[in-house]
Amino acid sequence: MKIIFFSDIHGMAETLKKLLYHADNMHADQLVILGDILYHGPRNGVPDVYDPPEVVKLLNARKNSLLAVRGNCDSEVDQMLLEFPIMADYAELISDDQRFFLTHGHLWNENRQPDVPEGTILVHGHTHVPVLKKSQSGLTIFNPGSISLPKSGYPQSFGFYDGKKLTVHRLDDGTIFDLK
Repeated sequence: MKIIFFSDIHGMAETLKKLLYHADNMHADQLVILGDILYHGPRNGVPDVYDPPEVVKLLNARKNSLLAVRGNCDSEVDQMLLEFPIMADYAELISDDQRFFLTHGHLWNENRQPDVPEGTILVHGHTHVPVLKKSQSGLTIFNPGSISLPKSGYPQSFGFYDGKKLTVHRLDDGTIFDLK
Protein backbone atom coordinates (compact mmCIF):
# COMPACT_ATOMS: atom_id res chain seq x y z
CA MET A 1 0.00 0.00 0.00
CA LYS A 2 1.23 3.49 -0.86
CA ILE A 3 0.61 6.02 1.91
CA ILE A 4 0.94 9.81 1.95
CA PHE A 5 1.49 11.29 5.43
CA PHE A 6 0.88 15.00 5.96
CA SER A 7 0.37 17.33 8.85
CA ASP A 8 -0.38 20.87 9.90
CA ILE A 9 -2.55 22.11 7.04
CA HIS A 10 -3.78 24.95 9.27
CA GLY A 11 -6.60 25.92 6.90
CA MET A 12 -4.39 26.64 3.89
CA ALA A 13 -6.19 25.27 0.82
CA GLU A 14 -3.51 26.12 -1.74
CA THR A 15 -0.91 23.94 -0.06
CA LEU A 16 -3.47 21.15 0.36
CA LYS A 17 -4.18 21.30 -3.40
CA LYS A 18 -0.46 20.81 -4.08
CA LEU A 19 -0.38 17.84 -1.69
CA LEU A 20 -3.40 16.23 -3.36
CA TYR A 21 -1.76 16.71 -6.77
CA HIS A 22 1.31 14.78 -5.54
CA ALA A 23 -0.90 12.11 -3.93
CA ASP A 24 -2.60 11.50 -7.27
CA ASN A 25 0.68 11.41 -9.21
CA MET A 26 2.22 9.01 -6.68
CA HIS A 27 -0.88 6.78 -6.82
CA ALA A 28 -1.39 6.89 -3.05
CA ASP A 29 -3.86 4.35 -1.70
CA GLN A 30 -4.20 6.03 1.71
CA LEU A 31 -3.92 9.63 2.90
CA VAL A 32 -3.03 10.08 6.57
CA ILE A 33 -3.61 13.48 8.18
CA LEU A 34 -1.65 13.96 11.39
CA GLY A 35 -3.77 16.80 12.78
CA ASP A 36 -4.10 20.58 12.80
CA ILE A 37 -6.42 20.62 9.83
CA LEU A 38 -8.49 23.83 9.77
CA TYR A 39 -7.45 26.32 12.44
CA HIS A 40 -4.30 28.38 11.92
CA GLY A 41 -3.43 28.38 15.63
CA PRO A 42 -2.96 31.35 17.95
CA ARG A 43 0.83 31.48 17.55
CA ASN A 44 0.79 31.58 13.76
CA GLY A 45 -1.41 34.57 12.99
CA VAL A 46 -3.92 34.50 10.14
CA PRO A 47 -2.14 33.58 6.88
CA ASP A 48 -3.05 35.49 3.70
CA VAL A 49 -4.11 32.22 2.07
CA TYR A 50 -6.27 31.00 4.97
CA ASP A 51 -9.35 29.24 3.55
CA PRO A 52 -10.79 26.58 5.90
CA PRO A 53 -14.07 26.18 3.92
CA GLU A 54 -12.08 25.19 0.82
CA VAL A 55 -9.96 22.77 2.90
CA VAL A 56 -13.21 21.16 4.14
CA LYS A 57 -14.48 20.82 0.57
CA LEU A 58 -11.22 19.29 -0.71
CA LEU A 59 -10.93 16.80 2.14
CA ASN A 60 -14.59 15.76 2.21
CA ALA A 61 -14.31 14.92 -1.49
CA ARG A 62 -11.65 12.33 -0.53
CA LYS A 63 -13.14 11.12 2.75
CA ASN A 64 -13.01 7.46 1.71
CA SER A 65 -9.21 7.47 1.40
CA LEU A 66 -8.49 9.51 4.55
CA LEU A 67 -7.37 8.47 8.00
CA ALA A 68 -6.94 11.34 10.46
CA VAL A 69 -5.98 11.99 14.06
CA ARG A 70 -6.67 15.05 16.22
CA GLY A 71 -4.12 17.81 16.48
CA ASN A 72 -3.88 20.29 19.32
CA CYS A 73 -5.62 22.91 17.12
CA ASP A 74 -8.51 20.63 16.07
CA SER A 75 -11.91 20.88 17.78
CA GLU A 76 -15.42 19.48 17.81
CA VAL A 77 -16.50 22.41 15.63
CA ASP A 78 -14.04 21.21 12.98
CA GLN A 79 -15.47 17.69 13.26
CA MET A 80 -18.95 19.06 12.56
CA LEU A 81 -17.74 20.20 9.11
CA LEU A 82 -15.56 17.24 8.17
CA GLU A 83 -17.24 14.02 6.97
CA PHE A 84 -14.56 11.68 8.35
CA PRO A 85 -13.41 11.14 11.95
CA ILE A 86 -10.67 13.45 13.26
CA MET A 87 -11.08 13.38 17.05
CA ALA A 88 -8.98 10.32 17.99
CA ASP A 89 -5.68 11.10 19.72
CA TYR A 90 -4.05 8.23 17.83
CA ALA A 91 -4.70 5.49 15.31
CA GLU A 92 -2.82 2.38 14.34
CA LEU A 93 -2.35 1.24 10.78
CA ILE A 94 -0.79 -1.98 9.57
CA SER A 95 0.36 -2.08 5.97
CA ASP A 96 2.60 -4.64 4.31
CA ASP A 97 3.36 -6.13 7.76
CA GLN A 98 4.55 -2.71 8.99
CA ARG A 99 2.86 -1.20 12.06
CA PHE A 100 2.35 2.58 12.19
CA PHE A 101 1.33 4.46 15.34
CA LEU A 102 -0.25 7.69 14.08
CA THR A 103 -0.60 10.73 16.32
CA HIS A 104 -0.25 14.49 16.12
CA GLY A 105 2.81 14.74 18.36
CA HIS A 106 1.60 16.89 21.23
CA LEU A 107 0.78 13.80 23.34
CA TRP A 108 3.16 11.13 21.96
CA ASN A 109 6.47 11.90 20.29
CA GLU A 110 10.15 11.01 20.38
CA ASN A 111 10.43 12.11 24.03
CA ARG A 112 7.15 10.54 25.18
CA GLN A 113 6.83 7.32 23.22
CA PRO A 114 3.73 5.10 23.23
CA ASP A 115 3.95 1.55 24.55
CA VAL A 116 4.01 -0.26 21.20
CA PRO A 117 5.98 -3.22 19.83
CA GLU A 118 9.57 -2.74 18.73
CA GLY A 119 9.77 -2.05 15.02
CA THR A 120 6.70 0.20 15.06
CA ILE A 121 6.95 3.47 13.18
CA LEU A 122 5.82 6.40 15.34
CA VAL A 123 4.40 8.92 12.84
CA HIS A 124 3.60 12.42 14.08
CA GLY A 125 3.53 16.06 13.05
CA HIS A 126 3.13 19.02 15.44
CA THR A 127 6.68 20.38 15.32
CA HIS A 128 6.51 21.33 11.61
CA VAL A 129 10.03 19.88 11.28
CA PRO A 130 10.67 16.70 9.23
CA VAL A 131 12.41 13.81 11.00
CA LEU A 132 13.25 10.22 10.08
CA LYS A 133 15.41 8.35 12.58
CA LYS A 134 15.63 5.29 14.76
CA SER A 135 15.12 5.77 18.50
CA GLN A 136 17.06 3.95 21.21
CA SER A 137 13.90 2.03 22.10
CA GLY A 138 13.70 0.44 18.64
CA LEU A 139 10.97 2.65 17.21
CA THR A 140 11.38 4.58 13.99
CA ILE A 141 10.40 8.23 14.49
CA PHE A 142 8.87 9.80 11.39
CA ASN A 143 7.62 13.37 11.07
CA PRO A 144 6.71 14.51 7.54
CA GLY A 145 7.04 18.20 8.47
CA SER A 146 4.29 20.67 7.53
CA ILE A 147 2.65 21.27 4.18
CA SER A 148 1.74 24.83 5.17
CA LEU A 149 3.88 26.34 7.93
CA PRO A 150 7.30 24.66 8.05
CA LYS A 151 9.73 25.67 10.76
CA SER A 152 13.51 25.76 11.36
CA GLY A 153 14.25 26.67 7.74
CA TYR A 154 12.80 23.48 6.25
CA PRO A 155 10.67 23.53 3.10
CA GLN A 156 6.99 22.62 3.04
CA SER A 157 6.97 18.83 3.03
CA PHE A 158 5.02 15.57 3.26
CA GLY A 159 5.84 11.92 3.82
CA PHE A 160 5.50 8.89 1.58
CA TYR A 161 5.58 5.15 2.22
CA ASP A 162 5.91 3.09 -0.96
CA GLY A 163 5.31 -0.25 0.77
CA LYS A 164 8.97 -0.65 1.74
CA LYS A 165 10.58 2.70 2.42
CA LEU A 166 9.70 6.02 4.10
CA THR A 167 10.73 9.28 2.46
CA VAL A 168 10.10 13.00 2.96
CA HIS A 169 9.21 15.01 -0.14
CA ARG A 170 9.26 18.72 -0.90
CA LEU A 171 5.76 20.07 -1.49
CA ASP A 172 6.84 22.45 -4.25
CA ASP A 173 8.14 19.84 -6.70
CA GLY A 174 7.59 16.43 -5.05
CA THR A 175 11.28 15.54 -4.96
CA ILE A 176 12.74 13.57 -2.08
CA PHE A 177 14.15 15.81 0.61
CA ASP A 178 17.37 14.51 2.16
CA LEU A 179 17.15 14.93 5.96
CA LYS A 180 20.87 14.38 6.56
